Amino acid sequence: MPHPLTASGPVTSTVLAAGTETVKAAGTVPQLVIAALAGVVVIIVLITWLKIHPFIALTIGAIGVGIGAGLAPAKAVESFGTGFGDTMTSVGILVGLGSMFGKMLVDSGAADRVVDTLVRKSSKALLPWTMALIGALIGLPMFFEVGLVLLIPIIVLVAKRSEVPVMKIAVPALVGLSTMHAFVPPHPGPLVAISTVGANLGTTLAFGIVLAIPVIILSGPLFATFAARWVPIPAPDLFGSRGGSESGSGSSSGGGSGAGSDPAHEGRQARRGRPSQDTASLPNGKSDFTRTITEPRSPSFTVALIGILLPVVLMLAAAIREATVPDASGTWVGLLDFLGTPMIAIGLAALYAIVFFAIGGGMDRSAVSKSLESALPPVAGVLLIVGAGGGFKQVLIDTGIGGVIADAVKDSGVSVLLVAWVVSALVRVATGSATVATVTAAGIMAPIAQGLSTPETSLLVLAIGAGSVFLSHVNDAGFWLVKSYFNMTVGQTFKTWTVLECLISVFGLLGVLLAGVFIS
Repeated sequence: MPHPLTASGPVTSTVLAAGTETVKAAGTVPQLVIAALAGVVVIIVLITWLKIHPFIALTIGAIGVGIGAGLAPAKAVESFGTGFGDTMTSVGILVGLGSMFGKMLVDSGAADRVVDTLVRKSSKALLPWTMALIGALIGLPMFFEVGLVLLIPIIVLVAKRSEVPVMKIAVPALVGLSTMHAFVPPHPGPLVAISTVGANLGTTLAFGIVLAIPVIILSGPLFATFAARWVPIPAPDLFGSRGGSESGSGSSSGGGSGAGSDPAHEGRQARRGRPSQDTASLPNGKSDFTRTITEPRSPSFTVALIGILLPVVLMLAAAIREATVPDASGTWVGLLDFLGTPMIAIGLAALYAIVFFAIGGGMDRSAVSKSLESALPPVAGVLLIVGAGGGFKQVLIDTGIGGVIADAVKDSGVSVLLVAWVVSALVRVATGSATVATVTAAGIMAPIAQGLSTPETSLLVLAIGAGSVFLSHVNDAGFWLVKSYFNMTVGQTFKTWTVLECLISVFGLLGVLLAGVFIS
């Protein structure tokens, strides 16, 4: 029997097996295909041409697909609402808790402590590798945009004080950040893909971390050498007087090791009891990277690292238990499975951050409350997009379009993983949004995932994630953020940022395809 990743089988385009249920197609096969294609086109046009928010675009596209495929209008709305609710139940809580954890990590100074310690202990030659590690660690619990704002001043200061070309420092950090965003939960993209295709979170997390290591090495420190030659720009002057008199006070400008060359010396001094204003004016003339550090102390490196790794360890432990001793029972098994439940693992990390990062770092109750409250508004848009993507997926299933897509892929004999990457990459290039690409591709591929094993379904999620970062260009907000932060031309941004995103995507795909060979 052919393997499900490349199998061809009997055509069942009028029905879709969904668990124990059989969903009959709402219309003829040509009608379903036209409705699906038209829906995706409408979503892309609304986002790229009319500049409609992706949430509205996905909602209109999903309901339009349902009606066009033959569902009654009320049934199409009901189907969308069901998918929206199911996705928010499985993903929304995790995104909210993860955002709170990330906010605590930043506001308490724990993120700065991790960065300070790793950079201080690195030699000049190891700085690119250290920055890749920092990007990955910061990217593990934090959204890409938040991590980028946090890392930019560190990248600039490290490049200036070590006298290493800025691209050798920037590229590894950006790669670490972007790779985690694409492959590793609890980021919204991987989470919604896991929920949509029914993958095991622990297995996907383990595979994602293993895949991220070679991808970061190849796309980060190794590519950084070429990027520095292609774009030999100086480190941008984002800090005004901060890089002058302050940087020379009590620190040396050479090397990369020793306390004297610490690029965040001022921040540590502030936490020793001297409040200081740390301001960076961005290229757009705004000072939206402005934070006043008034904490008398910050969490230790060990405390900060435990908090970052806590949810990962808990979820991985539960996944390893399930894979190695699936029939085990007893109190310890129940406890391990409970703690490894994603909501519990990330919730415990958030509580840990409140107690050990915030309160332990000197923040009072009012500051903690304000920090937690401010963590949620920025992710509201992401949650709506994720929920709408779940609604779109459910419409595809309820109309029977999913069955048509599944049969077409199976009959083609092409690897399901490659198809998932291509679909995700096409939506990414068209819309500029990794999240939209992930939720759209996951919805399209969900019916196909039903015939895959648990490891294969996790690889499907990673293939979608790899495609979601392909070819970042002028319709991607991240493209312009990086261009502005580093004062690059559009051409220079293509040579650095766009290339590194393509490398992450292609190396990720190759890793997934290679793993698929061994798993099969």
